[in-house]
Amino acid sequence: MAVTTDTAPAADTDLTGHRALITGAAAGIGLACARRLAAAGADIVIVDLRTDAAQAAADELGGRALTVDLSDPDAVERIDCDGVDILINNAGLQHIAPVTEFPPDIFARIQRVMVEAPFRLARRTLPGMYERGWGRVVNISSVHGHRASPYKAAYVTAKHALEGLSKVIALEAAPYGVTANCVSPAYVRTALVEEQIADQAAAHDLEPDQVIDQIMLARAAVRRLIEPDEVADLVTYLCSPSAAMITGSSVTIDGAWTAH
Repeated sequence: MAVTTDTAPAADTDLTGHRALITGAAAGIGLACARRLAAAGADIVIVDLRTDAAQAAADELGGRALTVDLSDPDAVERIDCDGVDILINNAGLQHIAPVTEFPPDIFARIQRVMVEAPFRLARRTLPGMYERGWGRVVNISSVHGHRASPYKAAYVTAKHALEGLSKVIALEAAPYGVTANCVSPAYVRTALVEEQIADQAAAHDLEPDQVIDQIMLARAAVRRLIEPDEVADLVTYLCSPSAAMITGSSVTIDGAWTAH
C-alpha cells in the first residue's frame, strides 16, 4: 500500500512540474492553498500586498514572493506569469455598509481586486496553458456568489461576477485541456472573518461567539466555521488530473448554507 505524506503526493494529486500562482497567499485560504499545492509538488508563486508575510510564505515553501497591489491594473500587468499553469484567484476584501452609504471608491476597488485582477491574470496565463494543453483556474468565490446579504453590495457583486467569468473561461478553455471552477465557501476562519465578527459584535452588542452562532451560522446545518485547510483540500483536488471533467462548476463548501 502506498504511503503519502506532505512531501510525497498521491499519484492522482501529483502536480510536480506545474507552477501555481496564488493571489492573497500570505495568509488564510491563500496560504493554505499554497501549502497544499506545494505538498503536491507544484512550484509556488505567492502574490500578496504584504511584503514580509509574502516572503515568509515563499521561504517556507521554497517558492517566490511578489508584492502586488491588485487594485492597480498596471501592477497586475507587470506580474511575471511565465510558466504559470495553475491560477488561484483568492485575494479579496470586504466593506460593510448600506448601498445608500457605500463609498463608490471602495466599491470600485473591490471590483478591481476581485473581478478585474482575476480577468487580467486569466487573460495573461491562459495562452500558455492552451499552448501546453493543460491548465487549471480556480477562483475562490463564496456563498455570496450564490446568495445575497444586506450591507455587502460590493462583495456580493464581485463574487457573482467572478462566478460568471469562471463559466466563460470554462467554455472557452475546454478544447485546450484547461478547466475553470469556483470554490464557494461559507464563513472560513480567516482574518477577514475575524474582523467581521468583531464589527458585528460591536454593532449588535453581542459576544463574538454569539455573532458566529446567531448571525454567521444562522443558515448553516453544520454549525461551525470552515477551516482554511478544508478549502485548500478541495482546491488541490480541482487542480489534480482526476478533476479533468470538472469545469464550469461552482463547488460549495458551506455546511448546507445554500441548501435552503
